Amino acid sequence: MNLDDLETRAREILPRGVYDYYAGGAGDESTVASNRAAWRQVRFRPRVLADVADIDPSVELLGVRLPSPVAVAPTAFHRLAHPEGERATARGAGGRLLIASSLSTVAIEEVVAAASGPVWLQLYVFRDRALSEALVRRAEAAGCTGLCLTVDVPVAGNRERDHRNGFRLPDDVEMANFTGLAQADMPGGAGSGLVHYISSQFDPSLDWSAVSWLRGVTDLPLILKGIQHPDDGRRAVDSGADAVVVSNHGGRQLDGAEATARILPDVVAAVEGRLPVLVDGGLRRGVDVARALALGARAVLVGRPVLWGLATGGADGVAAVLGGLDEGFVRTLALLGSRRARDLGPEALAPLPRPV
Repeated sequence: MNLDDLETRAREILPRGVYDYYAGGAGDESTVASNRAAWRQVRFRPRVLADVADIDPSVELLGVRLPSPVAVAPTAFHRLAHPEGERATARGAGGRLLIASSLSTVAIEEVVAAASGPVWLQLYVFRDRALSEALVRRAEAAGCTGLCLTVDVPVAGNRERDHRNGFRLPDDVEMANFTGLAQADMPGGAGSGLVHYISSQFDPSLDWSAVSWLRGVTDLPLILKGIQHPDDGRRAVDSGADAVVVSNHGGRQLDGAEATARILPDVVAAVEGRLPVLVDGGLRRGVDVARALALGARAVLVGRPVLWGLATGGADGVAAVLGGLDEGFVRTLALLGSRRARDLGPEALAPLPRPV
């Protein structure tokens, strides 16, 4: 499956504003483009005559054996792509790790019920800490096995496509995790109050004490998503995080942020194996998954391609996207002369080119 072709099909199906919301980035969208381009610059040095008749693509993450290093990244508002929304995404994910957005259009309880693999809840530490804590309690009760804290949104990025389109949620689509918690405070309801509500809850004054606060609220594993500097990787270790995700929010926050493929090796080196490192941003083929693992990632997160699969085929479309990435990854392992995903390392790579 060629994911660029699939995106073209999704663009033909989705309303313009919805497609642009999913596909768009901040400013000139230079980071969106560089995320993808950087993976292609990572080159291999394969081994031969290595007996690759029996490939094991599984990885272990926080004590759980996953059938694949490919996991579903947190993305918002899946019912804009398909009537079943996040339920269909959860079914399509199969036994893979799914990170459900706190801005889901299906309640976290229903997402976990539909999933056959582990589910983490992505969340923010909002200005109203009680709101964040209420989401944590719902995640714990629903059976989530991790909390993925997004740390790169002190303010919203400049997403010009959304401004141009006047993007807003339609009246029949709600942020289901906030039902009974916050929607009464949204001017005009869940649809028209979206931008005002989210803007009012992001807190530019947040610092590392917010991580300490959340660590004190729950015993669930805590994953910090949005790490882009090795010093922040070290601070994540010191803060008690259980894992980090190298991420620039898919290019949707700071335009001009470095591509994640280039950031990844420095963060991996900084944490010195004290916690697992995941990565997202621009991965579109199984060969990119192998590149990420060889650079030190334990697993990868895929966002936009899952939405294209959801839009074009519901749960089956999601399964086809993820299955295609798995198939390409297994083929790449064989061609590299590596039998196990967990054995991939920098010895499989040619020197990584640096920016001129």
